[in-house]
Amino acid sequence: MKSLSRFYFILGFVILVPIIGGVIFAPLLTSYSPQAFDFSTLGTPQPPSFLHPLGTDIYGRDIFSRLLYGGRVSLGVALVAVSISVFLGTFLGSMSALLGKTFDFFFMRFVDAMLSFPLIFLLLAVQSVLKRPEIIYTMAIIGFTSWMGIARLVRTQTLSIKTSNFVLASKMFGASNFWILRKHILPNVLNIVLVSAVLGMSSAIMTESALSFLGLGVQPPYASWGNMLGEAQDYFLEYPYLLIFPGLCITLTILGFNFLGEALRLYMSPKEK
Repeated sequence: MKSLSRFYFILGFVILVPIIGGVIFAPLLTSYSPQAFDFSTLGTPQPPSFLHPLGTDIYGRDIFSRLLYGGRVSLGVALVAVSISVFLGTFLGSMSALLGKTFDFFFMRFVDAMLSFPLIFLLLAVQSVLKRPEIIYTMAIIGFTSWMGIARLVRTQTLSIKTSNFVLASKMFGASNFWILRKHILPNVLNIVLVSAVLGMSSAIMTESALSFLGLGVQPPYASWGNMLGEAQDYFLEYPYLLIFPGLCITLTILGFNFLGEALRLYMSPKEK
C-alpha cells in the first residue's frame, strides 16, 4: 500500500506542479493581458501560432494568458470555498457529537435534509435568489453548501474518540467541550479533514466551472476555466480548441487533486497501514 500511495502522490505531484506553478508565475510566462482585445482579429479566433501559442478567442484575447489568469480565479475560488466548508464541517460535526444526543439528532436530520438535495440545484437556487454573481459570493455559496459530507465524517470519528479514556478523564477533571475539541478531537480527526480538503478542491473546481459555464459563477471581465467554456460553446465545431484547452485544464487539475487525496488517504489510513 505504501508503494501505491507513493505512486498516486507522484502522479498528483507531476500533474499539479506545472498547473499551480503556471498560475502563480503567470506574469512571467505571458506578456498578454487576459482582458486585452485584439481588434484586428475580432470575431475570428486565430489558431495556435508563434505569437499566440494556444490561439485567440472570438474577441482576440490570448487563450494562454486567459488560462493562466483564469486558473488563478478557479483555484482561488476553490481554495476559499474548501476552507469555509472544512471549517464549518469540522466544527459543526465535532460539536454535534460532543453536545449530546438531542442536539446530535436534530443536527443530523438537518444534514440529511441538506444532502437530499442535489448540490448543483441547491447552488443554482441560492445563486438565483441572491442574484449576486460576484466572485466573493461564488466562494461563499460553494463553501456554505458543501460542508455536510465533512461534518458527517468528523461526527463519526468524534463519537468514537469521545468514549476514549483520555477524553473521559478530561471530563472528570472538568474540561469543557471546547477544550476537549481543541486538545483531543481536532488532532485525531486531522487526517480525515486533510484528505477531505484535498478531495474537496477537485469538487469545488468542478462546481465553480459548472456555475461559471451556466453564467452564474465568475463573471467577465474576470476569466475562469468555467466561463471560458461557456463563452466558447457556440464555436466548438468551427474552433474546437476554444473548449479543448480550458476543458483539459479542468480535467487535469481535478485528476491531480484526486490522485493527491487518494495518496493521503492510503498513507494516513490505520487500516491500510
